[in-house]
Amino acid sequence: LLLPPVVAASHGATHHPSPLLPFPHPSPSRRAACASTPRRRAAMSRRVLALLLVLLVSSPIRISEAHEGHGKEEESGGGCESNTDVRVVAEHRPGVVTVDGHGEEWADVDAFEFALLPALDFDRDKAYAGGKMSVKALHDGNNVFFLLQVDGEYAYLKGDNHKCPSVALMFQIGENATYSSMGGCEKYGDECSSTSCQGHEVDIMHFSIGNAIPGRLYGSNPIDNQNRTGADRFGHLVDLYAWNPHCRFLDGMGPSGNDSSAQNNWQGAWWHSALKFHSGFVEKDSPYAAAGQKGTFYFEFSRPLRTMDRLQQDVQFTIGQVSKMAVAFWYPSEGKPWSKSEHYSVSCDWLPMDIISASSIYGTSRSSWDAASAFSLILAVVAFCISVFVAYWVSKTKSVPFTPIDRL
Repeated sequence: LLLPPVVAASHGATHHPSPLLPFPHPSPSRRAACASTPRRRAAMSRRVLALLLVLLVSSPIRISEAHEGHGKEEESGGGCESNTDVRVVAEHRPGVVTVDGHGEEWADVDAFEFALLPALDFDRDKAYAGGKMSVKALHDGNNVFFLLQVDGEYAYLKGDNHKCPSVALMFQIGENATYSSMGGCEKYGDECSSTSCQGHEVDIMHFSIGNAIPGRLYGSNPIDNQNRTGADRFGHLVDLYAWNPHCRFLDGMGPSGNDSSAQNNWQGAWWHSALKFHSGFVEKDSPYAAAGQKGTFYFEFSRPLRTMDRLQQDVQFTIGQVSKMAVAFWYPSEGKPWSKSEHYSVSCDWLPMDIISASSIYGTSRSSWDAASAFSLILAVVAFCISVFVAYWVSKTKSVPFTPIDRL
């Protein structure tokens, strides 16, 4: 800390040296004070040593706390300002998640928080009033799992998807697929095809909960998969692909044609913290909770890392590689139904998602532990050396015998 200099004299005052005075004979109290000087030095040395030890011991604690705490990204004004350092990480954690819409088992998984801004203009002044969305991801070596968590008043109207919250995940398939314009192919209508829009494919999962019972599993089911499409006739958790917003189709449908491998590969469930009945809801329990209750929505999903797709309709995840994703959220603000274009997004460009291998996690944790251990050892050695030096210095400090002036 930089402290202000000590002012020796008041403003305008002139300092004059004092004249020589006769050297007085020391009083008994003065003699005692002088005799106690070595003891004061020893006490001061012990205090300095204690202070050094406290500083050395507390330093690694502060460093560890700063390393573990994730810094919050600085929010700036409107417009798209993509941050390449922001990403989602899916660690390898087998046997952790049950896809039921509840988020308790995700407590130890790192959360990545994002402001929800209008997808079309990304204006921070028009951000979602409920706050940020938390995105979590992990994989077990076979499937990848996602948890989306966002605060909001409970809103549900059976049979009307547009008066219920809705979420979507989008992933890049083709190397030329852009975040904007949902793939960015410049063909429309009948001109869209796997040939004219090759390289612009994106994979989309969209979950509208208007017919979905909280806590129940939706998405992939035998009936729709038998028809070789990405539909979900029960809960509208659908699997789609697109080249742009005007050329968007269920898997297995559209100009790409059908294929025996096409199906809905996603499964998911939803929940809200206002729902207190955990043993299982049925359809007759709708609307399941009173509208307007404050709380948190949970949307939980899973999908195989690899699918049987042969038509560029599914993204293929690979452990140890980076995928590109986006997250969208719809909410019926003030009870008004949302429209397709009135959605919020966590980013204004592709969001990198790292699928981490188990060996990478082990190696990183081991190297971090080794570095911390080495640093602690160095600090311990330095502290020991300082303590030995101070002890030696204190022991070698000789008391200066007091000689009264009158004996000189």
